[in-house]
Amino acid sequence: MKNINSRYQQGFSLLEVFIALAIGLVIFAGVLSVFVGMRTTVTETTSFGELQENGRFAMSLLTDDISKQDFWGDYTGTMDASSISHGLAAPANDCKGEGVNNSSFPVATGTFRTIWGKTVSNTDPMGCFTDAKTGSDVIQIKRVLAADLVDGVGDPIATAPVGNYHLVTNSNDGILFGSGAVPAVDNGRVWQYQHHVYYVKEDAQGGNKVPVLMQGQLTNRMSFSPIIDGIEMIRFMYGYDDDTDPEAPGYGVVDAFISAESMTNAELWDNPGGTKIIAVKIYVLARNILPDNKYTNTKTYFLGDLNDGNGITFNDNYRRLLFSSTVTLYNARVDSW
Repeated sequence: MKNINSRYQQGFSLLEVFIALAIGLVIFAGVLSVFVGMRTTVTETTSFGELQENGRFAMSLLTDDISKQDFWGDYTGTMDASSISHGLAAPANDCKGEGVNNSSFPVATGTFRTIWGKTVSNTDPMGCFTDAKTGSDVIQIKRVLAADLVDGVGDPIATAPVGNYHLVTNSNDGILFGSGAVPAVDNGRVWQYQHHVYYVKEDAQGGNKVPVLMQGQLTNRMSFSPIIDGIEMIRFMYGYDDDTDPEAPGYGVVDAFISAESMTNAELWDNPGGTKIIAVKIYVLARNILPDNKYTNTKTYFLGDLNDGNGITFNDNYRRLLFSSTVTLYNARVDSW
């Protein structure tokens, strides 16, 4: 029997197939474009999120530490060997900045430097590490922790814990010591002594060099540990006031910010000298750990007077963010805390 519906059972024509394929390709291209765009956006967002997190953490850490430099608990005088006595030998792997009195503990000669920095020109600028990244800065800070050490009932401790150095002091004098029985100081309180050093090094990870912010901390020796990946450069501009008379109109006001490279006069570092450092500008350049070959960074980054104020350009495949802040050194002008 003849199938009367056979004339309706026909396939698509070649033209219809081509039209359908063309429409499908257009739709596929649109979907693919959206996918690639979303993936690029996610990659960029993740990269900038990483930069923001690392840079802000580094800024917060440096700002907090630098702002508290030269804090000595109840002691209101100048930190030097004439008022703060000790019988301590230099700790193992001690970091020695420039100047005659710039190690962990004050000595009888020269002014004890509680803050000091340098632009790194060789990998061993302080004799305590050998892997510094040249062109970045190193900074050292000395102080005590903000909270004094007390026993269970709130009285000053009688025995200091092992593993750190300590300062027992009243408003007029004090004694630096290690651990064990606390030396006798009238109405003295005990504080943990700190000497911190910050610098940048580069770690090799496969074929990639990852910049790392390092922290040196004095415990029973000077030891270093990485604290933040992706910090490519730190730089500091030191604000000094050359007015020493409290009655002078310009007393307590920054006269100029200059880099460590320009701090060639020893008195610029020695606060009891003719000038005082009363503020610090901090620059932190954060960089992604991995490159993005689809991105070329041609931006110029201005870190104070670096490169005579012309900034620095990399022309590579890494994204970067520059962070900056100005910190007031509150302890540079006070007579008591």
